[in-house]
Amino acid sequence: MAHYELTTPVSEAQIRQLRINDTVTLQSALFGIRDATQIHMFDRGRRTRFDLSGHAVIHTAPNVRKVEKSAAHPAGYAPICIGTTTSDRMERFTRPLMTQYGVRIIIGKGGLREDSLAAFEELGGVYLAIVGGTAALETTWIEKIEDVDLDDLNPESLWKFRIRNFGPLLVAMDSHGGSLYSSVKQDTQARRSQVLAGLGVKA
Repeated sequence: MAHYELTTPVSEAQIRQLRINDTVTLQSALFGIRDATQIHMFDRGRRTRFDLSGHAVIHTAPNVRKVEKSAAHPAGYAPICIGTTTSDRMERFTRPLMTQYGVRIIIGKGGLREDSLAAFEELGGVYLAIVGGTAALETTWIEKIEDVDLDDLNPESLWKFRIRNFGPLLVAMDSHGGSLYSSVKQDTQARRSQVLAGLGVKA
């Protein structure tokens, strides 16, 4: 296990260094994205003005407050609570995020599936996991909401956050075919079989 501090945007070479069980702390920019955002981007043909190449996205629909624009709030929004939502239902968007927009890092909770793992391996991407229930802590890692696009979808807009020391986050799926979710599943199934066998029960 190793710890990496990465400043976005990142290169493919930087992502290829990461292995499951490593930890990562992110600096600079992070983009918030969720179901409706991606449905509009990939199913309805809308484009964002943001350059996402080499960047990280986090599955979120943040709780924000509308404020006057200022140096502290350049987008006219103040963060109240920016938590992470379950990634699984956004599985089908991993590959287009990478191929069409150049995204390298996806942050969420609960993991993604085999198609995403294949995309990470082929294209050079990674999934960083956040434990559920840590929204209050995550919010402290966000310095400000720097910009927002597709804001008619609010709160599932495309948010640009300015971050500082965002993490540490756990590398749960890497670009080498590694997945903690697969490992845990296999280990659990093996232990289940052992327990059942010990009880004289056929699996």
